[in-house]
Amino acid sequence: MRKFTMGVGVVLVLVAFVLGRLSAQGSATGPEPSCTMCLADFVSKEELESYEAISVDQSLTDQQVRSIDLGNTNVQIAFARRGNLDTPNPRSVAEHSLVTEVYYVLSGSGTNRLGPDLIDRQQRPDDNRAVQFLNGPGSNSIDIRNAQEVDLEAGDVLVIPAGTGHQFTRINGHISYLMVRVDPDKVVPLMDAAASEVYINENLP
Repeated sequence: MRKFTMGVGVVLVLVAFVLGRLSAQGSATGPEPSCTMCLADFVSKEELESYEAISVDQSLTDQQVRSIDLGNTNVQIAFARRGNLDTPNPRSVAEHSLVTEVYYVLSGSGTNRLGPDLIDRQQRPDDNRAVQFLNGPGSNSIDIRNAQEVDLEAGDVLVIPAGTGHQFTRINGHISYLMVRVDPDKVVPLMDAAASEVYINENLP
């Protein structure tokens, strides 16, 4: 099985980049931490490889690996793998209303269309798996006006703000990527390392 050589380090850099900000409340010793006495977390390449194996075995596109409370916001780490795509499915433009996503492409390549001006937007139901467990309230649309098109390959990073539609229109064989999800409204359930271990043990082929 292909090894992940950069994933964990990149996740840590992305989390620091996306979440790093000074608190508005200063003191004689500097700003107060926005996350008080919070512990670091760690995801090994072996854990990510387990998620990839589950994805291949069960044809799962998106799996949450962590969902962590960081004080002013929650952050999620997810693994996604998509198979070959020649033509996008109808109404496959996705939008997450409250959660920003950052992709780091691990392998494969594809083309993604993005933009905030959505055509025929329809809200996802509350019992949708993604709404409940992955990225909170959102919608699907049939198209995007004045869309931006981005070609993605291993090593690329893509930032998708909350409310921005996104759609893979072409995938060359497959594409696998890590996602850092920034969840300031804390709409996604928490998931720690112990819960991840239980999930892997229950689903690993």
